[in-house]
Amino acid sequence: MAKFFEQTLSKGWHFKQADDTEQAWMPVPSIPSVVHQDLLANGKIPDPFIGFNERKTHWVGQKTWVYRTSFPSPPSHPNAVINLVFEGLDTFAKVTLDGTRILESDNMFLCHRLDVTNLLKAQREHVLEIEFDSALIRAREIKDSYPDHKWVGYNGEMARLGARKAQYHWGWDWGPLLMTAGIWKVVRLEVYSVRVDDIRAEVQLSKDHQQAAVTILAQVSSNTPAAYQSVFTLRSMDDEIERKFAPIDTNGKAKAHINISNPQLWWPNGYGHQTLYEVSVSVVKNDEEYHQMSKKIGIRSVEVIQELDKHGKSFFFCVNGVDIFCGGSCWIPADSFLPGIPKDRYRRWIELMAAGRQVMIRVWGGGVYEDESFYDACDEYGIMVWQDFMFACGNYPAWPAMLDSIRREAICNVRRLRHHPAIVLYAGNNEDYQVQEQKGLTYNYEDKDRDNWLKSNFPARYIYEELLPSVIEAEAPGVFYHPGSPWGDGKPTSDPNVGDLHQWNVWHGTQEKYQTFNRLGGRFNSEFGMEACPHLATVDYFVERQIDRFPQSQLMDFHNKAAGHERRIATYLEENLRTSTDLETYIHLTQVVQAEAMLYAYRGWRRQWGDNHRCGGALVWQLNDCWPTISWAIADYFLRPKPAYYAIARALSPVAVGVQREYHDWSLSHTRPPETAKYSLWVSSSVQEEIVATVELRFISISTGSEIRESIRRHDIHIAPNGTTDIILDGIIDYSQYPEPHVLASRVWIGDRVISRDVDWPQPYKYLDLTERGLQIGESVQTGDERIIVVSAKKPVKCLTFEERDGVQLSNSALDVVPGDDQTVTITGLKAGDKPLGWKFLGQ
Repeated sequence: MAKFFEQTLSKGWHFKQADDTEQAWMPVPSIPSVVHQDLLANGKIPDPFIGFNERKTHWVGQKTWVYRTSFPSPPSHPNAVINLVFEGLDTFAKVTLDGTRILESDNMFLCHRLDVTNLLKAQREHVLEIEFDSALIRAREIKDSYPDHKWVGYNGEMARLGARKAQYHWGWDWGPLLMTAGIWKVVRLEVYSVRVDDIRAEVQLSKDHQQAAVTILAQVSSNTPAAYQSVFTLRSMDDEIERKFAPIDTNGKAKAHINISNPQLWWPNGYGHQTLYEVSVSVVKNDEEYHQMSKKIGIRSVEVIQELDKHGKSFFFCVNGVDIFCGGSCWIPADSFLPGIPKDRYRRWIELMAAGRQVMIRVWGGGVYEDESFYDACDEYGIMVWQDFMFACGNYPAWPAMLDSIRREAICNVRRLRHHPAIVLYAGNNEDYQVQEQKGLTYNYEDKDRDNWLKSNFPARYIYEELLPSVIEAEAPGVFYHPGSPWGDGKPTSDPNVGDLHQWNVWHGTQEKYQTFNRLGGRFNSEFGMEACPHLATVDYFVERQIDRFPQSQLMDFHNKAAGHERRIATYLEENLRTSTDLETYIHLTQVVQAEAMLYAYRGWRRQWGDNHRCGGALVWQLNDCWPTISWAIADYFLRPKPAYYAIARALSPVAVGVQREYHDWSLSHTRPPETAKYSLWVSSSVQEEIVATVELRFISISTGSEIRESIRRHDIHIAPNGTTDIILDGIIDYSQYPEPHVLASRVWIGDRVISRDVDWPQPYKYLDLTERGLQIGESVQTGDERIIVVSAKKPVKCLTFEERDGVQLSNSALDVVPGDDQTVTITGLKAGDKPLGWKFLGQ
């Protein structure tokens, strides 16, 4: 019998353009890769991320490419099976081994396992060759072959709907058109007499959390599976909890039940520990192990609570019996060239989220089912995952072959991901129901005849409401399934009273003022955003020529893919700030607007959590970028946080004070100020116990820094657990008595420690003189690799933002600073003798 042997085929590959007979084979540095990376490594194309080079590489996606390698026969055994495994081929691929066609694939999201035992029996060098057709051309051919389908949607060309390929590769409103091809995941040989195909762990947690029943199911591959025995092991950290032996039936199935008393639970970030257990299955014969597989699991309960209430129908998550306000972000692929993302880069993104007090990430449906290291990091840092299936912004076809491919895709990826405790929801698509509404496609929610769905001009309903939920029910029944995002019981996708909502009437749509975000939300706000420039160092990366270094340059516009971005950025800048054509100042101004927009959204919607969970969560569009660009990301391509990241982190503090004047539309009133204004002061808490605190509100002149009226201080305030405590609901500012522009500066103390601050400013900022603030950046104190600085001001300062430097982390930035309230910032990673970080503030 042969023990399991694995050989990764990562080296020794060459590639060339299929129709270029004069071209020599070029070396491939390493597999996985895509053709753009390999052409770049061979000096055949310029870096597509710099300048206008994206345009110079469009030809790459219109060609057929061939990859070839050779390898000797692996060591084998007469009774052994040899598999050739492709974890991912992008996208239209024909595979031959020694001239024999062994695979044709047209789905980037599928894993392929091929039995090549007979082909590799001969002990010699074997030639493996893969031909990748142009996905662009093949998709267009597919589209032309089905003229009766309504090829409608938005972003990219609609031929993309017929190809099971990452949709953002066709270009999106934040990303370039880079039509990749290649061996984008690992390819390997496996030799075995028996192997563990899969492990499935089903966990039942008692209501009192004192007992957990773990059922572990294994699927084993062998010509004689019953000749072996399975060994099931459950470990916590390095301690073995239990080991069980079980027979393997003739279908290769084995099962074990293990009970855990007083289990350590998996909790979201900020709510407890992220305890992980390891389940493993070995196959043995005569006390000798032939193969073993392990996976990490978490013990937790997750519910999506949808109940009728005074606001409509709720939509929020309950984990281990605790209701969770899901403040977080949406995720797009972290690079246009997926194999170029190192595993530690995924971890750094998730670390950034966790440090920013976020608890949920939504994996968007136009990208990919992410790398295992992404989900591992989410498990370890307590970031709950809302996982879309890979459909976005279109009317997808549903002919039989397509449905079969999608079913295999869904099964493959759900099986791969289902052990991750971080995954709490699967959603059928991104905005496809919005396409249905906007394009007038047929959808009658009351019609439950599946055949009618497939015959309609919206056949993808069958995918979202029949195919995918049936896969979840069979493969991961403990995870909630949601037909789409946004979606709510078949109601219009803009209905704020049910399901989740994509709120794009700030920026897109009616372009509402961001100060009204709290009025615009729904039961769960799974998309919303505001664009901002990346940091100057990132702009300098893609802008090569000095002549292009100004805000409205053609190159700057080229690196912003959002339709109408010129008008939208200009609108929000002109409405709120004194604008500038200096590039560095302009960058900061766009970042100030984004930070303010996010503050108004998260602060207002989190407050609503305390009102019978009126808002169950807020996921900003978007966390990250796939290339250096101007977009809605709150941290740019190089993981450099924008000010919005820090604004969100403060709004998601375990205890967060909020103060806000009622909205006054200065545009409609032709800049006339109101005679009076109401204001509110409140405290939001995610802490599970009541807290006793002191809450303060000061009224500080913007021009002098003096307090214009007596401050309000409330002692022994009992802050409600996991909710909102209103301190002042009907405060009144009488501008005839206090005409001087002033801020409302709030603080919360527990004991003698300030744990939260918030400052409300009169709007818009462009009417305020914010120069000469008397800002002091105090002497720093160095302790190890940490440097602590103290910030003070004689007059209120808006959005004091520190330079983002690679390898350096900030405890806080984008600060509002008021007189009499010094703040400290901890800087990690600056060494003694390093140049201090630069800084800017609004009006500087």
